[in-house]
Amino acid sequence: MKTKYLLSSLALMTALSCGTSTAATTLPPAAVGRAQEIVALPDGGWLMLDKQGLRLLDASGKERNKVSMRAKHLDARPHADGMLSVLTDADTQKTYAYVVDVKTGQLRLQTTMASPDFSLESLCLYRDAQQLDHVFLIGKEGLSEQWVMHNGSAQLVRKLALPPHSKHCRVDDLNQTLYLSVPESGVWAFTAEAETAAKLNPVAMPAPFGKLHGGASAISALPGGVAVLDASGKTLHLFSQKDEHHFQSVQVLNLPYSAAHVYARSVHGTSGKLDILLQDEKAKTWRANSANWKPAARSNTEVAVIEPIVQTDTVARHGDAADDPAIWVHPHDARLSRVLGTNKKQGLLVYDMQGKQTQLLESGRLNNVDVRQNILWGQQRFDIAMATQRDENSLVLYVINAQGDVAEAARFPTTLDKIYGFCLYQPRSGGLEAFVNDKDGTYQQFRITHNEQGFSSGLVRSFKLGSQPEGCVADDKTDRLFMGEEKRGIWVTSAKADQAADLQMVMPVGKQLVADVEGLAIYFGEQANYLLVSSQGDSSYLVLEAQAPYRLRGKFRIGMNLAKGIDGTSETDGLDVSAVNFGGEFSKGMLVVQDGYKRLPDGTQNFKYIPWTAIARAFKLQ
Repeated sequence: MKTKYLLSSLALMTALSCGTSTAATTLPPAAVGRAQEIVALPDGGWLMLDKQGLRLLDASGKERNKVSMRAKHLDARPHADGMLSVLTDADTQKTYAYVVDVKTGQLRLQTTMASPDFSLESLCLYRDAQQLDHVFLIGKEGLSEQWVMHNGSAQLVRKLALPPHSKHCRVDDLNQTLYLSVPESGVWAFTAEAETAAKLNPVAMPAPFGKLHGGASAISALPGGVAVLDASGKTLHLFSQKDEHHFQSVQVLNLPYSAAHVYARSVHGTSGKLDILLQDEKAKTWRANSANWKPAARSNTEVAVIEPIVQTDTVARHGDAADDPAIWVHPHDARLSRVLGTNKKQGLLVYDMQGKQTQLLESGRLNNVDVRQNILWGQQRFDIAMATQRDENSLVLYVINAQGDVAEAARFPTTLDKIYGFCLYQPRSGGLEAFVNDKDGTYQQFRITHNEQGFSSGLVRSFKLGSQPEGCVADDKTDRLFMGEEKRGIWVTSAKADQAADLQMVMPVGKQLVADVEGLAIYFGEQANYLLVSSQGDSSYLVLEAQAPYRLRGKFRIGMNLAKGIDGTSETDGLDVSAVNFGGEFSKGMLVVQDGYKRLPDGTQNFKYIPWTAIARAFKLQ
């Protein structure tokens, strides 16, 4: 099981430079003058694209190798052997990826992407936090696609709708931002990371909305921003990305010639200088320029990226449908256990350990679900699941038999107006209780009982948080209740019905925990217990010690597992975790999370299974 890490900002800036020199910019040889696109190589050589194909040149301009085709749209990223490059055959619209081996002078074909079913206008590379290389194929009419390359093949990640007639694209890996040059409307920024909501923001507009003369022509991504050459070719604008939605003009360079292309070669880490190469359109030579460059600060915090190994079948409803999972453990063979998941537009789903759907109970708009097992009422023992039903503002109770078959058994009304989050509590004294909340912050605690007449419930306690909660989890071993207040943080109080709800803050929303606070679950290990939290605002997950002072042990994201064809996760609502030995890679238990965006390819939402061993290894947990 692989665990990888996001690079620090400094490391990303170095990787983006596409070169190793920290001296003054070296001009390319004269042979490069007519190139449509150029890339500086770490050995001092050059990669150039012209109408005849892709050429590999040494530092003096001597050709070492060539791929002949009517080629367009070159982009590149550093590679262990030199450089990874992608380009398009203008006649067939096929996309090719080549590794440039600077030692041997070889251009090794890595993969080929078939022509898309739209007119291809541009392409560009994106290297994500897992160091996976993506290719954006930009269509003339706005139809576009994102692919990811892996082990000599490419997989479709998602289909996109982007500004039509985009002529040029580049990606700033540091900020995960795709830049698009649209001649008539300027430059736009789009989220390059597939596991996020699609967001399009203006960067630089032509008059009267902005300062671009006649719009934009060529662009070059910078670490933390973008360089934009306006339509006249005589003005270069440098923009820095302040945050997800805002960009600021840092510098404007007036050129004494008309430039056709721009290539920002490198950033000197200590001097803050940006090396820029511009193609003189008339003279067909490349000229050097430089500018001060200090991108907006970004966090250097290392965040583990952990791969899922199982994903469930997708839900049968589009949009924001899947919400919260819960794990039921088979009493005799944990490999036959089940994962229950809610569909907010349909009901309760049941999956096996391979992610295959085994049941659908059309109970209506369910939100949160939880499970408790081996509950003794009188002479009978039950495995119980319960969920919130939003149309009725009620609780739905299910009985789970020894084979993992789920059946609805009862519904209990509440006095809540907008029922929302929910969790179960199994007191050490016995029985079963349920915590349910309202969007106004109200919590109600019910005691569930069973006799010859069936199941019943009774209200035993009420209290209130200051604003909207949702996720909660009860620690049955210590009689504590952890609650997520979406915009404020995590609280803990006594779970006992006869105790006052004395709220204590576990972790506030801030740098690590990013609103909304969503799913909560507890891993009960042999030597220590851990609280797992969905930090929905930055699509990450926190691991805290489940005892005061609730020390943060680590933060991770869930990335792609391309070997198994599983996408990463994002904007997770609910999650659940278990320390049971389910066998194989789940020998130390597993985490189940809801995924807000299904990719590889696009689809309706589902749930992902992650082995606990990967999380424990990442943070050296007991």
